Amino acid sequence: MERRQLGPGGPLVSVIGLGTAALGRPGYINLGHGEDFADATSVEAMRANAWRVLDAARAAGVTYVDAARSYGRAEEFVGGWLRDRGISAGEVTIGSKWGYVYTADWRVDADQHEVKIHTRENLDRQIAETRSLLGRSLRLYQIHSATLDSGVLDRPDVLERLGELKADGLVIGASTSGPNQGATIDRLLEVEVDGALLFGTVQSTWNLLEPSSGAALGRAHEAGLGVIVKEAVANGRLTARSPDLAAVIAEATEVEDADTVAIAAAVHQPWATVVLSGASTVDQLDSNLGALSIPGSLVDGLEGELAEDAAVYWATRAQLPWQ
Repeated sequence: MERRQLGPGGPLVSVIGLGTAALGRPGYINLGHGEDFADATSVEAMRANAWRVLDAARAAGVTYVDAARSYGRAEEFVGGWLRDRGISAGEVTIGSKWGYVYTADWRVDADQHEVKIHTRENLDRQIAETRSLLGRSLRLYQIHSATLDSGVLDRPDVLERLGELKADGLVIGASTSGPNQGATIDRLLEVEVDGALLFGTVQSTWNLLEPSSGAALGRAHEAGLGVIVKEAVANGRLTARSPDLAAVIAEATEVEDADTVAIAAAVHQPWATVVLSGASTVDQLDSNLGALSIPGSLVDGLEGELAEDAAVYWATRAQLPWQ
């Protein structure tokens, strides 16, 4: 699988990576997530499934895995897999995120699944927890869902600590979300610590329904940042689980699997470094990896035919149930 450099001086990573938001906890907002696990949602069952997907990803040449403190036990599962399989720190690159605290207590019907806390105290606590689970395999540490409204990019104590982590060898990044991603991405390009740009990567939602971050991601790429694309299948809306959209995509491309097309459209963006598969199962991963065989000419400009208004897209996403 093709590899690309993840930020200035960062590691080479596979163009498709594996995100673990749907693998590390029994509840998530992907369409049909509950069907993927049925009653097999014990810690042991979900660990076994996560390891199967990680094994399949590794066999296919995936070398980047993305986690977060709020993804339930995702870091624990990934760290255990690394140790059990004897995988060296240089063989697979792990990125994780701080800023959300998982609060669902392994319940799908929890009133609240995660809480955003962008304080220095939470950063200190969560980086210690992450390092205890992932060890030297952790190469990238990101602010989880940085927004202008959260104020995290204007907190000197947080930025100073992130600068220390950068000096200690970590690539520092930030993920973005919401209809104003572009403004947040541009702000990341202005943040300096000790006279140098702090952020080496940005992780943003871009997909055929919500491509509004593309121009800003292009500017980030030109500035030298690695660009990680998340939610390329729009939390399942760009899969067979959304039959009407899948039919439109099939008619436009003559490719049956909408998720394959959606991943391919992201991979072929000139600013993309790595595109995350959010697969819950090995079959989903295999379908996502089919994107590697789709030429750019087949998906060029497809977002122009499918894009929704950004505000509408994010309002729809906010209504997706945890399942």
